Amino acid sequence: MTLTVSCDFEYELPEAGSIADMTAPLASFSASQSEDNYLSYSFSNLSSSAINFEWDLGDGNTSTSKDVSNTYPSEGSYVVVLTVSDALGAKNTISKIVTCVKPPAPAAKVPTVLEASFEDNTLPDGSGDGRDSWKNDFGGVIQITSSPVQDGKQAAKFPSAGDRVAYQSGLEVTPNTDYVITYYYTIKTSPEGSITLNVLGGTIGSLSEVSSKSLASHVGTDQTDENTYVKVDLEFNSGANDSISLLITNEGSESRLDNVSIDLK
Repeated sequence: MTLTVSCDFEYELPEAGSIADMTAPLASFSASQSEDNYLSYSFSNLSSSAINFEWDLGDGNTSTSKDVSNTYPSEGSYVVVLTVSDALGAKNTISKIVTCVKPPAPAAKVPTVLEASFEDNTLPDGSGDGRDSWKNDFGGVIQITSSPVQDGKQAAKFPSAGDRVAYQSGLEVTPNTDYVITYYYTIKTSPEGSITLNVLGGTIGSLSEVSSKSLASHVGTDQTDENTYVKVDLEFNSGANDSISLLITNEGSESRLDNVSIDLK
């Protein structure tokens, strides 16, 4: 907020035999910008020895109230003028410049995937068996493998039965923001199989909600080499959501997944 102050007195000399105004009015005010709306200002009248107030708020709006507030139409600088007078008609004027500048948008949140590489003791408190953050009621607990891995010493293993489910919720995001989730997978060369990662808006209470809450998904089917991980970069937009969930399932053939991360696109 930029303030430029000027003052003007308008005072008629008393006629012969009259009593002079011993305490002339003095115009003064403070300006306070709203924390919620950069276009809104509140003006507190600090004038003394005055009973009448005339505000020119710089955008065509005026007021005769003691204290006023105003929402400006757009970014820019506005000259606010307050003229005060007393019972004898003596006047005083002060002007200030207020500036409305749109603040920069806050930095978008980048969610941190817990136990992203399925390693032991990697939770924030130093605990965890590599899969605690992925446990759920939708299916069996995922297994842990030490070979092959893409990162660290462990990776998630999904047996061919397809009855193991990895699910992690509460990943905070900024609404309407573009992200990319990166991870690596590998599948046994036979029988035919797949491994799927779903990015979901918010949380789910059952697997029947997956299709309605899916923001993006990728079905991995590369079975060229079970010892070589395939990289996936899956883009998604958070939409109206302030949190997301990740759901990982497989079908048909033993699969592995490792090194999950999310970043801004």
